[in-house]
Amino acid sequence: MRLPPPQVAVLEAASASEPRTTDTLAEEIGEDEATVAGAAFALDEAGLVDVTDRTETSVSLTDEGRAYADEGLPEVRLYEAALGVGADEEPASMGEVIGASSLDGGLVDIALSNYARKGYGSVERGELRADRSADPDEDSEARTLAELVSDADAVDPVDLDADVLDQLERRQLVERHDRAVRAVRLTDDGVTALMEGVEPAETADRLTSSMLTSGAWRETEFAEYNVAADAPEIRAGRAHVLRQVADRVTDVLVGMGFQEMEGPHVDADFWINDCLFMPQDHPARTHWDRFALESPERIDDLPEDLVERVERAHHDGAGEYGDGYNAPWDEDFSRALALRGHTTSLSTRYLSGYQVGELEPPQRYFSVEKAYRNDSIDNTHLLEFFQIEGWVMAEELSVRDLMGTFTEFYEQFGITDLEFKPHYNPYTEPSFELFGTHPETGDLIEIGNSGIFRQEMLDPLGVDCDVMAWGLALERLAMLITGAEDIRDLHGTLVDLDFLRNAEVIY
Repeated sequence: MRLPPPQVAVLEAASASEPRTTDTLAEEIGEDEATVAGAAFALDEAGLVDVTDRTETSVSLTDEGRAYADEGLPEVRLYEAALGVGADEEPASMGEVIGASSLDGGLVDIALSNYARKGYGSVERGELRADRSADPDEDSEARTLAELVSDADAVDPVDLDADVLDQLERRQLVERHDRAVRAVRLTDDGVTALMEGVEPAETADRLTSSMLTSGAWRETEFAEYNVAADAPEIRAGRAHVLRQVADRVTDVLVGMGFQEMEGPHVDADFWINDCLFMPQDHPARTHWDRFALESPERIDDLPEDLVERVERAHHDGAGEYGDGYNAPWDEDFSRALALRGHTTSLSTRYLSGYQVGELEPPQRYFSVEKAYRNDSIDNTHLLEFFQIEGWVMAEELSVRDLMGTFTEFYEQFGITDLEFKPHYNPYTEPSFELFGTHPETGDLIEIGNSGIFRQEMLDPLGVDCDVMAWGLALERLAMLITGAEDIRDLHGTLVDLDFLRNAEVIY
């Protein structure tokens, strides 16, 4: 029997009594593992060997996990400090316990978030209690870290508590590594073939230009090409799923006649909120909800005449029935710098003529940019997110025009079940929110907010026609497209890399 040299080498090195792994065979015959695996699969198809697959899992400590194994888990250190100040008898102030623990920075948050979860005590109203019956020596996470730091190679992940391992992985204290192991064993036909004699055949694995030029291809024996053979996975870079959705949104809106806006992520409260007729005492403008800057703290470059018109609108309103807020106005607050809480700051810059000069209707503009809010993180909220901003300036616009625009836009993504709900905004009247149905859960997901800009907003900007506008959530659109049930499945530290590699965005 004549076979390609790698197959002959694998056949001769394989054993009929016990399986031998491809990495072991590769080392023995001096070939790379990919070549050995290809030869083994070819022999398997011919019935000369039997190839079996299994997955081996190993666990290693991260740098953070190794530090905790040496110094102790933050929650254990906090508990020991609490005992030291007598918090097992009387509640102690959180500051006192934290000071005694020598924890600082992010370690404090980590300790507090795990302290009560593990039953070490309670944290309430700035005071900390310690449960005397808790035993840090029985902390399963600490024991597992200690076991791994002593000899990780000797630890079989199968022997570890799966829940503890999952928790340590969520805390990014350990990493799991999966490795495919292929084992090769001679079959009876393979033994017979070796006994009858196997010779290497000088075969070529590809047709080259020199073969064609010289005519040598006529006398050349070519190896069979096994298209089903396994091979090392080569993962090329690809656009993130959110970037794919953002690019698609851009394509759709440009196709609908829109131009793209751009502007600063850090902006004056004047552009972010004051120009939107948002009162300065609105809850969304407190330090709890906005990310204010300390250095630089304010901006001086604002158009003075526009500042005066906006201030007048806040005080007195605009138009025949405008009443304003009759509330204090602080120009220093208006000049304060913050991360924009919405990309409507770009709209006010463009509508006022400040960004690109005065605009004459009709106009259509959009952006797909980052916004920042101090929200509570959950399955539909993050501290930073992408907003699809858009507006149309024209005469005699109506809510029907706005709803029709959304219908046309979302149909491009296969979303045809939009629902609309009346809503209040300080800067639009009438206003409504948009909802779409999640393809997996069937829940209604809020995907945007919209309305017709109020006269109190447009008059100071010098706009004397209608403007309909919206802010749509890119991440939530991606959830409806991909079926992801949590924004954190799309990006962040817990994202599933296989999802990012395989998620399809329908074009």
